[in-house]
Amino acid sequence: MSQAAGSTVSKSRNFSLMTAILCWSGMMVMSSLYVTIPLISLFADFFSITPTQAAAAGSIFSMGFAMGCLIYGALSDKYGRKQVIFIGLLALTLISLLLGMVDSFFWMVVLRGMQGFAAATFSPVALAYAVEMFPAEKRVTTIGFISTGFLVAGIIGQVVSALISEQYGWNTVFYLLAGVYAITAFLILRFLPKGEIQQAHANVWESLKQIGGVFSQKNLVLSYIVAMVLLMSFVSMYTVLGNYLSGPDFGLNSEEILYIRSIGVLGMLVSPLSGRLSKHFGVRAVLLGGLLLAIAGLAFLGMISNLPLLIVMSLIFVTGIALSVPALVSLVGQLGGKARGIAVSMYTFVLFAGTSMGPVISIRLMEMGSYLLTFLLLALNLSIGLLAAWLIHRETPEEPQVTTKMFFK
Repeated sequence: MSQAAGSTVSKSRNFSLMTAILCWSGMMVMSSLYVTIPLISLFADFFSITPTQAAAAGSIFSMGFAMGCLIYGALSDKYGRKQVIFIGLLALTLISLLLGMVDSFFWMVVLRGMQGFAAATFSPVALAYAVEMFPAEKRVTTIGFISTGFLVAGIIGQVVSALISEQYGWNTVFYLLAGVYAITAFLILRFLPKGEIQQAHANVWESLKQIGGVFSQKNLVLSYIVAMVLLMSFVSMYTVLGNYLSGPDFGLNSEEILYIRSIGVLGMLVSPLSGRLSKHFGVRAVLLGGLLLAIAGLAFLGMISNLPLLIVMSLIFVTGIALSVPALVSLVGQLGGKARGIAVSMYTFVLFAGTSMGPVISIRLMEMGSYLLTFLLLALNLSIGLLAAWLIHRETPEEPQVTTKMFFK
């Protein structure tokens, strides 16, 4: 395809609609990760098991999700990004419907693992899709909106699940998810353009062997170090903050703590601004700035006994994370080059691996010392990401234009 033809195709796309659909899809797909958190006690009663056993419904989802992240990038390289996302949403529709019908916790766990595996078709693939299908000046903004959807899902999933289960029972939560995924699949099919297949004749397992090549690139390894600590610090902060606010310093109840957590959405909403800032200052500069903000907010949290000021510091922290995530995704997509599917998949895997470690690390740190020391150590942990980001060379120039590609105009 000629450069002029590619430019014409690019101009004919409704990028605002595409961004809205991707943001909505990300929020809905990732909500499935969080919907079982308010349902743990209901599962324990319904299936006559302990709350610890009931929590497995969430853990198994994360395991399935992590495994899927390593596979779907390669599949999307061969079969196309849109195709993999669409099939994944169809699978989510069916699995969610079956989850509403189960009467055995064994099948609940099995289906939740399958749901997590299916949900992984969206996150890494959609990020790679955004890198390829959007022009450079719109790309980071779009990734910012998608990342905002991922972040807001953590609150939306829990709130909607709690409200629906209280009124209509836990089964209805999964029936609702099935309906939402069916609608989302239609939106993807109808309104998202199909991109070019990157490696149509490649063997999928050969593509997976590119993982070794990904880790041979110093800049990508440094990016993954940033990814490891990024959402780890996000989850850890809120885990520690809940204990801090309920302790003797503030003495807040669970409803008041939930309200403060919800305020964090305001910080997440700046995520789309990462694109505009990257356009003026560069992706790496925005990443460094976001990490600095997050570290500052995190370090000061343990030093503050004034509640309004503490909320401000938590917002500064969340704002830094919200700016860093889309900038890092864009950087990984650029550094990955032709192997960006695998590169972004590994990014997603590492990101959520760090997320799963967050609560364990934060609890261990609280057992070791005061809240001040805990927040400072968490800030130090995030500083490792700042150092890694600083060591990344200026983002690699984008792939040269070739006649068979219409990306990166």
